[in-house]
Amino acid sequence: MIKQRLLQLERRQKRALQIVSDIFLISLSTTVAIWLQAVSSERWVDYQWLYLAMPLISLPVFIRMGMYRAVMRYFGNEALLAIVKAVSVSVAILWLVGNPLQTSWSPLSAQLTLLIWLLNIVSIGGLRLVMRHYFMGDWYFGGEKGSFISHPPNTGQAVAIYGAGAAGNQLLTALRMGRDMRPVAFIDDDPGIVNRVIAGLPVYSPEDMGRLINDTGAGQILLAVPSASRSRRREILGYLESFSVHVRSVPGFMDLASGRVKVSDIQEVDVGDLLGRDSVPANETLLHRCIDGKSVMVSGAGGSIGSELCRQILELGPKTLVLYEHSEYNLYSIYEELRQLAMRRSLNVNIVPVLGSIRRYSRLNNVLARWGVNTVYHAAAYKHVPLVEQNIAEGILNNVIGTLNLARSAIENGVANFVLVSTDKAVRPTNVMGASKRLAEMILQALSREPSIENPAKSGATQINRTQFTMVRFGNVLGSSGSVIPRFREQILHGGPVTVTHPNITRYFMTIPEAAQLVIQAGSMGRGGDVFLLDMGEPVRILDLAKKMIHLSGVTVKDQDNPNGDIAIEFTGLRPGEKLYEELLIGADSEPTDHAMIMRAREEYLPWDALQLVINGLLEQVEEDDYASVRKLLRETVQGYVPEKEIVDLVYTQRSSS
Repeated sequence: MIKQRLLQLERRQKRALQIVSDIFLISLSTTVAIWLQAVSSERWVDYQWLYLAMPLISLPVFIRMGMYRAVMRYFGNEALLAIVKAVSVSVAILWLVGNPLQTSWSPLSAQLTLLIWLLNIVSIGGLRLVMRHYFMGDWYFGGEKGSFISHPPNTGQAVAIYGAGAAGNQLLTALRMGRDMRPVAFIDDDPGIVNRVIAGLPVYSPEDMGRLINDTGAGQILLAVPSASRSRRREILGYLESFSVHVRSVPGFMDLASGRVKVSDIQEVDVGDLLGRDSVPANETLLHRCIDGKSVMVSGAGGSIGSELCRQILELGPKTLVLYEHSEYNLYSIYEELRQLAMRRSLNVNIVPVLGSIRRYSRLNNVLARWGVNTVYHAAAYKHVPLVEQNIAEGILNNVIGTLNLARSAIENGVANFVLVSTDKAVRPTNVMGASKRLAEMILQALSREPSIENPAKSGATQINRTQFTMVRFGNVLGSSGSVIPRFREQILHGGPVTVTHPNITRYFMTIPEAAQLVIQAGSMGRGGDVFLLDMGEPVRILDLAKKMIHLSGVTVKDQDNPNGDIAIEFTGLRPGEKLYEELLIGADSEPTDHAMIMRAREEYLPWDALQLVINGLLEQVEEDDYASVRKLLRETVQGYVPEKEIVDLVYTQRSSS
């Protein structure tokens, strides 16, 4: 009751209450100091002038140094240091004023001055510490015999913090301000602090995890090692996976440093820590080459890869950044995010949001011309394999014709660099999505060898080709739209089952920021018609990924070996057009580049004249809904394309059955 009344007081009332209490404490401290000094002194009354002098000097100093601006329940080390400074300044002024007066009054000895300084710090700082603990509920007097209890009864879940460094202690402070979680222990690898106590919590070694769980009842581990390398975090997670505890983490070091998140922003474990490896430092020259001071356009700017490309491009100093996107909501989201980021960082970049489809040549042409675009990153595509398999016409029109439109417009408007974001599904594809992306690659390969092409906007006219085309091919990115990671998390949250298409299915994975950074660097290395491959590491078995995510959520897999487990894994069968495994290289010929994570592939393609006939044929067949012929032409054109036995296009099959 008293606590609530104090918290509900107006700010000026709280400030007045602090001033009154400080006057009392200053007087009390002065009294005690005089008494201690007067034990060996003949006259007690000679020091009573200090009762008036000390408050008159101290209060203006306290106010001037901001002591009454601090919120009591969030009182911390900085506020305590401010008290020490304020009391020190006050006592120093008292000494300077009191010494000249010592002939008429009792002398202000060094011993008395030191006592006044020390007692004021203890009383004023001590009261604030006591009130901080009182308001935050860190302790109370209670129990059966009124004993002092170090922590109140707490209904929050018991959690242990992995990492007793700065981030771990900041996290501890943040958690103690709430009541959802109750910190009970630290875990740390440093043998120098193991079995000791930090901020009231015992420190355990990772080898003592079993004992920690038994001693404290911790049901959740919070990783507070934001500066640890990805390989080190993977080691930690691999060890914690064997315990039935939910593992979560504080954000990474770069997110903390950028100010995007705080230590208290606890999140689920980054799956990149389970799968990834430490990224290679970026080559700053390659990052800036096609962007710094230039006008840059990103197609598909609101998608998973497109939006991350935009974030990184914005930081690299472009003159203009054109966001080209056909989804109104996605465009609005990324535009607002980038606009706010530019304002916070004081970036002088003209950000232009453009609604449009890559299937509209005239729209693309106007945008490239209006903003004098120098570099294009083409990320717009339909990428979801089963959906494109069921909507063949839209997949071809968007992925193939859209790429052709943007490439032709780039040539017409003298764009210097054109970078296509491609996929490992373009290699020996079993689906229309992969075949359409390979065809898009072949278009750019063919155009890169043409000194000039026919201008679609001007009949009979040709346009000199000054555009350098580059393709960057990589696998799945973690957290992208349609990724298994968000789906697994949602299924685990709802108690399962977790669905996996096939027990042996594997995929390559890379984080979105790393992929975008490598796309930018690869695009700067192009010599015209290059197909670059990103080093994706080792392929990951999706079943193993599902099991790791289940274990790190603090639950167990329900299977034949553990029929009493929490969450089952069900196999649903391969979806239309889906492969068991993906590849990055069509042939066997690739070579290293100046970047350790990027390789250059040497792959066959059709000359432009022959490829034009294929594209015209595809357009005619799509117009007639003749998807059997579409498949036949794709098989003849795209090396290694082996489609499913049946055509599953929803419109085509519906019309055929009726």
